[in-house]
Amino acid sequence: MCGIAGWVDFKGDLRDERETAAAMTATMALRGPDAEGLWISPNAALGHRRLAVIDIEGGVQPMVAEEVVLTYSGEVYNFVELREELIAAGHKFRTESDTEVVLHAYLEWGAECVERLVGMFAFAIWDNRKEELLLVRDRIGVKPLYYYPLPSGLLFGSEPKAILANPLAKRSVGPVGICSTLTQIRRPGMTPFEGMLELRPGHLARCSRSGIDVRAYWQLEARPHEDDVATTVERVRAMLEEIMAQQLVADVPVCTLLSGGLDSSALAALGQEILGGGLRTFTVDFTTNAENLAPNSLALHNTVDNPFAQEVAAHLSSVQETLMLDTDSLLEPEARRTALRAMDLPYHGGDADISLYLLFEEIRKHSTVAISGEAADEVFGGYPWMHDEAVLAVPFFPWMAAVMQQEEDAGAAVDMAMNARIGVLDFLFAQYGESLSEVPHLEGEEGKEKRMRQVMHQHLTRLMPVLLDRKDRMSMATGLEVRVPFCDHRLVEYVFNTPWSMKTFDGREKSLLREASRDLLPESILERRKSGFPMSQDLRYDRNLQAAVKQILDSSDEPGKAFLGEGIRPYIEEEINEITVSRRARLEGSVRLNMWLKEYEVEIVDLD
Repeated sequence: MCGIAGWVDFKGDLRDERETAAAMTATMALRGPDAEGLWISPNAALGHRRLAVIDIEGGVQPMVAEEVVLTYSGEVYNFVELREELIAAGHKFRTESDTEVVLHAYLEWGAECVERLVGMFAFAIWDNRKEELLLVRDRIGVKPLYYYPLPSGLLFGSEPKAILANPLAKRSVGPVGICSTLTQIRRPGMTPFEGMLELRPGHLARCSRSGIDVRAYWQLEARPHEDDVATTVERVRAMLEEIMAQQLVADVPVCTLLSGGLDSSALAALGQEILGGGLRTFTVDFTTNAENLAPNSLALHNTVDNPFAQEVAAHLSSVQETLMLDTDSLLEPEARRTALRAMDLPYHGGDADISLYLLFEEIRKHSTVAISGEAADEVFGGYPWMHDEAVLAVPFFPWMAAVMQQEEDAGAAVDMAMNARIGVLDFLFAQYGESLSEVPHLEGEEGKEKRMRQVMHQHLTRLMPVLLDRKDRMSMATGLEVRVPFCDHRLVEYVFNTPWSMKTFDGREKSLLREASRDLLPESILERRKSGFPMSQDLRYDRNLQAAVKQILDSSDEPGKAFLGEGIRPYIEEEINEITVSRRARLEGSVRLNMWLKEYEVEIVDLD
């Protein structure tokens, strides 16, 4: 894993801008603590910060061959097979790294090489022969990549902070950006910053003297599923075994995250089996949750992870470690600031952001690579609202409809005055309509199967990217690489086209994954209902947020005050005796937005 940054300018001479290019690269130091590199020509500057995972000595970047320069972040899991194919075609290699394989793949096949890559990656290639920059992002969007078009080129980086380090990038936000942050719904390809774009998953961009051209090289397609249930389960198991075998490859210590749920437990079991023992597993929980556990409105946090994780670890004989967090560590102002600085954007996951960061910080003391069960719910259909007919009948994003159904005040924070000013509701419905228009369907597909294809596609393209972003930012801020086997595009394609009736063949959520893991895990783990990433059940956390928002409203110079609206007042005036998802999210979002506007010195534009 690594951090990349760069600048293309077809009119100036970037050799005179070395200091600025170096500053852009330096912002990626946390993503790449092991080494740095900078390559500059008159028209292109490519920077790299390295987290050494494969071929520690040889994979130095930016890497150059035949007037082609590569700065690369991520992992290509099939690099060994590709290397053999390239050697057979006459290529000679100096290193054992997957970086050099990507570079030679481009030399052999051009931009079409991306269609041969299996993994999580974001990279930039400057081809001096063509005077062209190629930007590429993996199919699922596990690794981030942003760019900022300029009149005579562009800026790019793994994170917005790399782009913002260049004085040519403006720090302004308009109505659409504010709507996105208030609702936590992202329009694919856009960021809250005016002019700053995100390369969409499965896309590549070319920047040349004639301009910037962006196209998709991969997208989910609707295909007939020919396998029966038994064959489908067998294939899912075989794919998971192959994926895990590929993702366990590293020249540094590897571990797995373990919550004691089906997803992480299945991966841990496969990992222990493939390694033949010695797997390290890590769990996070809160010191107060066991005695204070109170199911929230969505029933996503209704059991404590630690006992289940300990059971799995004992069953597998893994080397288990548990990080117990207390509320005080989450309430530290610097902890929230660290999470914001890792994200660069005002999107938030509440206390999960901070607890994830603290977990990854601890894991990094022992391992450089961690394997996570992220995305299994989106791929296999694990969320409770996917199985709630009342929620599914609502023509809206299901995860938002579920909150609105359970909590009557869920939409109160966005009052009509605020909506009239910046168009929050219009933005939401426009994004929902856009998401539906992207869903592929089989000819004649109707009823339940059609609806669930829509739901699954929305989760894969609208919700999952939010969670992957959080995982990437919090882990890379600690110099930890997190791999996500359930995001292997081959598995995603196969399960996406498996009928919903087959995904739920035993009347439960994630039926295919459960059956494919049946011989690996104890019955108690197989039957455990979904419980989300641990959230603090300590009401002090919510009361602290309440006080922070009140301070914003009572101040005359807090920039976020203008966007809170009167609808927020019930949230800060009520006595908090229980946790509600909407209240915590709305309060957290208000604090994060205000902090972002201040910390990043954001200019508000075009609101009136």
